[in-house]
Amino acid sequence: MRRKFVKNLHDPKVFKINRLSAHSDHKYKGKNIEWKKDLNGIWEFSYCDSPNWSKIEVPGHIELQGYGKPQYVNTMYPWDGLETLEPGEVPKQFNPFGTYKKEFKVPKDWKKNPVYISFQGVESCIELYCNGEFVGYSEDSFTPSEFELTKYLKSDKNEILVKVYKWCSGSWLEDQDFWRFSGIFRDVYLYSTPEVHVKDMFLTSDLSSNFKKATLKNILKLQSLMSKKIDVLMEVWDNKELICNIVEKNIEIEDNLKIELIKKIDSPKLWSAEKPNLYLIKVILSDSNSGEVIEETEQKFGFRKFEIEDKIMKINGKRIVFKGVNRHEFNCDRGRAVTEEDMLWDIKFLKANNFNAVRTSHYPNQTRWYELCDEYGLYVIDEVNLETHGTWQILGQPCPEKVIPNNNPEWLENIIDRAKSMFEKDKNHPSIIIWSCGNESFGGENLYKMSEFLKSLDSTRVIHYEGVFWDRRYDKTSDMESRMYAKVYEIEKYLNETPEKPFVLCEYSHAMGNSNGGLHKYTELEEKYPMYQGGFIWDYIDQALRKKDPFGNDYLAFGGDFGDRPTDYNFCVNGLVYADRKVSPKVQEVKQLFSDYKIQVKDRYFVIDNQSLFTNVSEYDVKVKVLKNGVEKYSEILECDVKPLSKKEFKLAIPKMDESGEYTVEVSLNLKEDRFYANKGHEICFGQNIYVIKQEKSQELEEKPILINGGFNIGIKGKNFHLVFSKAYGGLISLKYSDKEFIEGVVLPNFWRAGTDNDRGNKMPFRYAQWKIASLYPKMVNVEVVEGKNYVEIISKYELPTNPVTDCIVSYRAFSDGKIDVGMEYIGVEGLSEMPLMGMSYKIPQEFSEIKWYGMGPEENYIDRVHGARLGIFETDVYKNLSQYVIPQECGNRIGIRWVEVKNKAGFGMKISGEIPFEFSGLPYTVSEIETAYHHYELPKSHCTALNINKVQMGIGGDDSWGAETHKEYLIPSNKNIIFRYTIQSNM
Repeated sequence: MRRKFVKNLHDPKVFKINRLSAHSDHKYKGKNIEWKKDLNGIWEFSYCDSPNWSKIEVPGHIELQGYGKPQYVNTMYPWDGLETLEPGEVPKQFNPFGTYKKEFKVPKDWKKNPVYISFQGVESCIELYCNGEFVGYSEDSFTPSEFELTKYLKSDKNEILVKVYKWCSGSWLEDQDFWRFSGIFRDVYLYSTPEVHVKDMFLTSDLSSNFKKATLKNILKLQSLMSKKIDVLMEVWDNKELICNIVEKNIEIEDNLKIELIKKIDSPKLWSAEKPNLYLIKVILSDSNSGEVIEETEQKFGFRKFEIEDKIMKINGKRIVFKGVNRHEFNCDRGRAVTEEDMLWDIKFLKANNFNAVRTSHYPNQTRWYELCDEYGLYVIDEVNLETHGTWQILGQPCPEKVIPNNNPEWLENIIDRAKSMFEKDKNHPSIIIWSCGNESFGGENLYKMSEFLKSLDSTRVIHYEGVFWDRRYDKTSDMESRMYAKVYEIEKYLNETPEKPFVLCEYSHAMGNSNGGLHKYTELEEKYPMYQGGFIWDYIDQALRKKDPFGNDYLAFGGDFGDRPTDYNFCVNGLVYADRKVSPKVQEVKQLFSDYKIQVKDRYFVIDNQSLFTNVSEYDVKVKVLKNGVEKYSEILECDVKPLSKKEFKLAIPKMDESGEYTVEVSLNLKEDRFYANKGHEICFGQNIYVIKQEKSQELEEKPILINGGFNIGIKGKNFHLVFSKAYGGLISLKYSDKEFIEGVVLPNFWRAGTDNDRGNKMPFRYAQWKIASLYPKMVNVEVVEGKNYVEIISKYELPTNPVTDCIVSYRAFSDGKIDVGMEYIGVEGLSEMPLMGMSYKIPQEFSEIKWYGMGPEENYIDRVHGARLGIFETDVYKNLSQYVIPQECGNRIGIRWVEVKNKAGFGMKISGEIPFEFSGLPYTVSEIETAYHHYELPKSHCTALNINKVQMGIGGDDSWGAETHKEYLIPSNKNIIFRYTIQSNM
């Protein structure tokens, strides 16, 4: 049998043997019998041809339990460069397999009933034996493989044996951007059924044009072991209230009988992501003669209408805008063997941060995920387990000569079966509003036939497929124009050319490392173009695996860290949340931009623009706060009535503020009561207005600090401070307040940052490398000392080693009270690239690790990622400020800084302020230390605080991570003079 099985591995036409037909995932009960027996847990396991048996956990991946190693590749197939294979062939030199073994007893209550086994997910294929006899074979890693065991069973103990190969012909259809695992990674269970059983049900609803009336249709397929008459009762429940029912009596039952139940319902509560109203549909089968209940089936269901009308996608008659994310099933310890706890965390996070949609990239998910989306409200694009990226795109260029499935007839039945398996399992979930034919598999007739097949089964949803962008032969495969990583100008070009289909971005704003800059440019299209209907950020969670570093500590590993080759290294790490489900700073921006509510605060009023479809603002508290110089002075909670899809103006009845200072009026929307995803008071969104009441200038100091002009150094002393400037090394080398030293190295101009993933992807270091050299090796060509009436000023001029050479002037004007006005002027020159940043870097003693600032926060922000930040006073420490992007990179920046304090545990430190807001970051490592580390464990033991005080830093970009540059308006031109001024003083 093994020989036959190995032959099947190579044949794309053989993808199932004796596998049961796919069916709906409804629940059933009856006769006080437990019809399901869980087989999860510890199984016996043998790896490859080993004669020894050990233990393995199910569900779980073979490679994460001590056998083989995980491998990460993106587009290329995992055997690329190791063996030359044609589509359908599997590696001959290395194709490991695992053999699982489990003993079980059939429950006594099942003795007269059929017994089945369900494998909810096995990668990449399964060969099943029961008591030594071959039962069946199945491919498709992400939909259930079910088999009947009845005729193979013994009366007492039974043994099942499962052989799982790492690769089969179906692996050519599973070239998703993820870790390549194998094994039984989803639930396994036995189940039986009563003598009459609802094998399948398909619930649909049709809504009247005014959405006041619904027609519920339930198509049942019955399985029967005997001939008898039954009654079929369908009940519709709204919580604990029975709304209506319908009964069919004295039905002569036979196997595979189809029954259609139809019921009209008045004034149904509609389902949407905002209002996920669910009804419980019960189907009760009973004996017509005795009245005995044979089986009771339950399925939660939502009435909703999703359609494309006038070229616009609508939910219940309203234009929908997707504020979505692509979500891989992932856990940093368990891989794709995610738990219900993971899923609950995910859906709470998504709802709390204003997401309304998720794409199951790129395979059907566990049933429990769809149940949660139904219950808590997320729109779902459910995607067929199909991706053949490596057969048609090489190094980013289309080369479709060997693409599959294309028009190749030997792959057609295989991919149609995958679509059918997805559809049948998931069809009753109202959250699923779009079926997707897969991902990045080019185009062709087979995909068109899949699309037509899904349409023939289901008229209540529409079809998505992005690949037609690359191959227009069968453009009608997709009902919408879907693209990946299209630039804003490309989207506008499409929308301005009388398009035939609504537009969505199935992937955009690539969240790799420090990214998602410029996201607002996409969300701004939502109001400008009705046919632009949002998109799905790539992606939700970093696919990094927990591993021990060389020092025995846990870290999050990426491709290549397991010795896996070939690999695509850290390209698996693109999440808005880290792999351990800690939230990255990028979410701050997404949450604000994805809110359905936009708040504009003006001088004496504010405007709430309610862009939700079905929710009145009155369901939230509206909180008004007034802050003076970042400190709260007044607050109140209002109730505001703003109907969906409308805006309203409200007067601000706040006390008059006359004292000089900077005032912030903040208006926010907050939860009125606890919800499943967040507690009362959780903020949905906010708006701010900032104004200044100027103060009179303070009197000038009369006393002048002491100048000590030595041969090698220049010293300046004043009340409680001492400053030393080196003529030899060309910069500030000592700054003391209260005899505490704040400088550990020469302070020089800085124009460089540690490259982000986006920077490396678009070759910014290559284009801007001169600015790194300019930061490391400036040459001081002149130093001048100026004594003013009440100050001493040191002015130094530097030549920067750029081509052409340019100049930078730095000045320190010290006053007797310890204030130091710092000036930096860059002299613009033609012929140089833009610069990454412009500022100065201070290496200060490690004890000064606490940072507090008045500026934008709380999370890191940049000039192209600041919409989610607010003006306020915040504090953290340099260690927490080091964002945990898997490859260390630029992070921790804040813009709009009025002042920042760097202090020790006792609160003593240095304060830097500016009349014109500036930028800063405080980190436990220098730029050079960060950019030379490939993992966090490669960073040295922290020995200082690196304080970076910048006039401006270029944006971080994020349209994609492999070539898209930061938008032009967020770059720093080098052909113009730039002046930067700030003040240093003691914070006490």
